[in-house]
Amino acid sequence: TDFFPPLVDDPSDFGAIAAANACSDVFAMGGRVVLAVNIAAFPEELPRDVIASIFAAASETVRDAGGTIAGGHTIRNPEPIFGLAVQGVVDPRHIFRKSGALPGDIAILSKPLGTGLVTAAGTAEQKKSAIAGMRTLNRVAAEQLREHQDSVHAVTDVTGYGLAGHGWEMSDRSGARLIIDSASLPLYEGAHEIAASGHRTGGDPRNRAYVADRLTTTADDSYVALCMDPQTSGGLLAAVTPEIAKALCSTGQWTQIGHFTGETPGIEIR
Repeated sequence: TDFFPPLVDDPSDFGAIAAANACSDVFAMGGRVVLAVNIAAFPEELPRDVIASIFAAASETVRDAGGTIAGGHTIRNPEPIFGLAVQGVVDPRHIFRKSGALPGDIAILSKPLGTGLVTAAGTAEQKKSAIAGMRTLNRVAAEQLREHQDSVHAVTDVTGYGLAGHGWEMSDRSGARLIIDSASLPLYEGAHEIAASGHRTGGDPRNRAYVADRLTTTADDSYVALCMDPQTSGGLLAAVTPEIAKALCSTGQWTQIGHFTGETPGIEIR
């Protein structure tokens, strides 16, 4: 379940992004989306065609995810808020979990970073790329992982706590240390330039506080900021064997961003 105010101007983009974001938890667990329920709060004066565009885009995205919209709940609210509660199914023997990363595993990521920074401070052209990424479901990435189930040791989706926060959760639950190679991070157009200019999102200090005692870094702070950037409809982060990492990255869907070691759990950005 997830819902939030608009972070983009186009109502169709808003609906599609909200749906893709809500479906992500199911895919991160290796599941299939079955049905979803709209959760909406709109001002009374919001034009009906805007509301219809939000609902239509969300419905189309849920269909693309393999499910269907089964109703919803709408209330009046001074500011628009929209999201979904999504239900899925997964074979209990094949659930992806945050725990399980092993020393020697490769960390791979299925989407670029920078949605928070680009939507807040990017140009119109830069935002187009980030919006397209946010509208994209994690369905294909999850299906690729399922094809190599035995070589996939841990999975999570990268959302509000950023790569650093969600990476720390995987590290902590696995008892392994995550080393992130900042030069390898996939980034949306303009994301690094915005971070290098000193711009930071509202979630940046919260996410830094979350990993403060678990983070060491020798990287430029612009790359640290990209790891702290809260993601909307972010990609999947997976810990896989080196052989499978190579195969998945060759598809163009995934990028190798680091590796796990047997040292004390924590995050290291180099």
